[in-house]
Amino acid sequence: MTRRVALIALALVVAACSGPVLANPPAQRPAASPPPDASPPAADDPQPISLPRDDAPHDRLTEWWYYTGHLHSVDGRRFGFEYVVFRAERGSFPVAWASHFAITDETGKRFLYAQRSEVGPQVDRGALQESNGFDFALVAPEAAAGAAWTMQGSDGIDHLAAATSGGEARPSGGSIALRLDLRSTKPAALHDRDGWIDFGPAGGSYYYSRTRMAASGEVRVDAETFDVDGEAWFDHQWGDFIAVGGGGWDWFAVNLDDGTDLTLSLVRDRDGSYPLVYGTEVADDGSSRHLERDAFNVDVTGHRTSPTTGTVYPASWRVTIPSESLVIDLRPTVSDQELDTRPTSGVVYWEGSQVVSAKRAGRSIGGQAYVELTGYGPG
Repeated sequence: MTRRVALIALALVVAACSGPVLANPPAQRPAASPPPDASPPAADDPQPISLPRDDAPHDRLTEWWYYTGHLHSVDGRRFGFEYVVFRAERGSFPVAWASHFAITDETGKRFLYAQRSEVGPQVDRGALQESNGFDFALVAPEAAAGAAWTMQGSDGIDHLAAATSGGEARPSGGSIALRLDLRSTKPAALHDRDGWIDFGPAGGSYYYSRTRMAASGEVRVDAETFDVDGEAWFDHQWGDFIAVGGGGWDWFAVNLDDGTDLTLSLVRDRDGSYPLVYGTEVADDGSSRHLERDAFNVDVTGHRTSPTTGTVYPASWRVTIPSESLVIDLRPTVSDQELDTRPTSGVVYWEGSQVVSAKRAGRSIGGQAYVELTGYGPG
């Protein structure tokens, strides 16, 4: 409970995302003595991204390491997963962390998720090693022995482990666990050509993705454990920004069976306009190209109301890239993949695996995808 109270006092509101973060300004602290600087030292941005050095944490206001993926067992059971760690610096407060973990049991038509938060440098085990990579561990709220959620990685060789304890998973009555070894099969893709996204007055962000990572390990849902293989998508983003896109955003990550990987970010303002729209396409050979807003279209083809929060979300989409005669239709594998993370990050959002139906020049292509929707619900 002490860690949770400390996080709330920090006024951290981190929206789970692979696009810009929404967070509160640094909270005011009683000035019993002259406080330290209110923010990390100003950096001369942008700097070239260097990997694996920049896999590691940075002294910036906002940062996250974000995985989504698609897994299958030998007997044909299919799962989606989300696992993310957020890091935030806010003035003289200790560094704060939040983590979200979710499993979509596509075959069983179930969605379970959990969340944790922690404050302090102890989460970053990699800092002691001064390594080119990351090594995080977040303990359970009750500090149960052996229950840490861990995330390790460097240069596209990563290891993930998370398991819920007690009544951590939501909806209550379920439990989930994940253990995966990951290896990137393509070079890291730098978004907006050089990995720097300019937010204008709101700041800027470094952003790269490993769009295809071979995955193997285990998934547990309640009492059943499955050996699984599949693919994951990794996003790493950091910068001195707090509030961008006050209306939320829609984020798409698509892997097509012809080897094409596509990510699109549509950032909304409070008035419903889209001040920031961009994408990145990664070819089968690993080469990538930036997509300007006029290079693609995203049309909503259906909506759904959450039975839990009453939030109305887009529920299906058609993505088109006219220059490639490419049409991609998306719909959720499980309709209810909403996460209420107000206890740790102040927001309700929807993030889930998709059924993909695509055509390039009239030829059918299969695939898999994840979509994230923020700004539609409370928080």
